[in-house]
Amino acid sequence: MSRNSSDTRARILDFTWKLLESGDKKVRMSDIAKAVGISRQALYLHFPTRAELLVATTRRIDSVKNVDARLAASRAAISGHERLTAFINAWSGYIPEIYGMSVALRAMRANDAEAAAAWDDRMQAVRHGCAAAVQALAADKMLRSDLNEDVATDLLWSLLSVENWEQLVRDCGWSQRDYESQIGRLAEAALLAPN
Repeated sequence: MSRNSSDTRARILDFTWKLLESGDKKVRMSDIAKAVGISRQALYLHFPTRAELLVATTRRIDSVKNVDARLAASRAAISGHERLTAFINAWSGYIPEIYGMSVALRAMRANDAEAAAAWDDRMQAVRHGCAAAVQALAADKMLRSDLNEDVATDLLWSLLSVENWEQLVRDCGWSQRDYESQIGRLAEAALLAPN
């Protein structure tokens, strides 16, 4: 890919990000092309489908916000408990930064298959992180005996949902610090075997 093509692609992703965070319920390819200053045909050369564009935009956000560095402590953890704690801290701290994009994609997903695909792609990445934490707990024999790894992953993934953060922080007025502390305690109570 040429430098000019790469620059155009980055501009497309950044403008898509900005348009989605503006709160519009339906961002069309023509809206994005106009914002970038290119034709719709040029936009489709970079992203043949709207779904590909939306998924690429969410991944661009992860790249710009350096999600890999945020997850480094979780991935390098030497115990299951350490991995669980580090993953919860990383994801919980990331939610406020992607909240605007999450609102846009969640609002659009009921009537927009491409937005639903983009949101599902990101939430499956979170689920993968939850599964890795649960697997580490199980390997250390720290997972509650009445839970299998699939159920434990389901519980953790649900607990860490953006919707739960939204209700507790935005609707109930919890501080981010209180949210992170309480969610961490709740996850440990739900998943860890008694000592």
